Amino acid sequence: MELTDPGFDHTVLAEFRARLIAGNAEQLLLDTMLTLCKERGWLKARGKQRTDSTHVLAKIRALNRVLCVGETLRHTLNCVAIVAPEWLLVHSQPEWVERYEARMEDARTPLGDEARHAFAEVMGADGASLLDAIYDAAAPNFLSEIPAVEILRRVWIQNYTWIDGKIRCRSSEDIPPAARYIGSPYDVEAHYSKKRSTTWVGYKVHLTETCEKESPHLITHVETTSAAVSDDARTAVIHEACICQ
Repeated sequence: MELTDPGFDHTVLAEFRARLIAGNAEQLLLDTMLTLCKERGWLKARGKQRTDSTHVLAKIRALNRVLCVGETLRHTLNCVAIVAPEWLLVHSQPEWVERYEARMEDARTPLGDEARHAFAEVMGADGASLLDAIYDAAAPNFLSEIPAVEILRRVWIQNYTWIDGKIRCRSSEDIPPAARYIGSPYDVEAHYSKKRSTTWVGYKVHLTETCEKESPHLITHVETTSAAVSDDARTAVIHEACICQ
């Protein structure tokens, strides 16, 4: 384009990015750019490269354990209500309406550790009751195939256990590690991580760039992983990918 060209509207970029992701073509775009850089001599074999990672925030709220179980149950109830409202009306409790009608917030949970613990176990019993009804032989088969139901089952396994016939909260030492712990029903792949002084819930992007003094610095490899994946765990994979380029 000429320097005086007005260019394109900023919304076009968002649409272009969405098309790339929908078609899994983001790597194709990078490979095309790297091929052009090689042809023009900006990228050479056996050059120096460096890799580092940075955090990517998931598009969710970070929830503590009490809020997570409450929001997971609320999400499941809303999903079941869409596809089987009459069934849910029969198999739900009247107090669930007030307890789960609004999004879970700290302001809606009791104060004090003991009260919050007791509230978490009440929600645990509610969720277990719903799961029992859904997986009952007489229940419609499609209920157990709802994605939110499977998320509820997994969240309950990681947060609760049965002791003497009663559902109890697991201790903090008895829950899955961050790499497997579900922190939100809206993105089960987003996990908690910490790198130096930065903590976040989401993902991690590993960026590799050239670092020759006399050449432009170019991104040569990009890989997005779970936030809990350590940098050194991807070194071999990234190194192999960069050699292939």
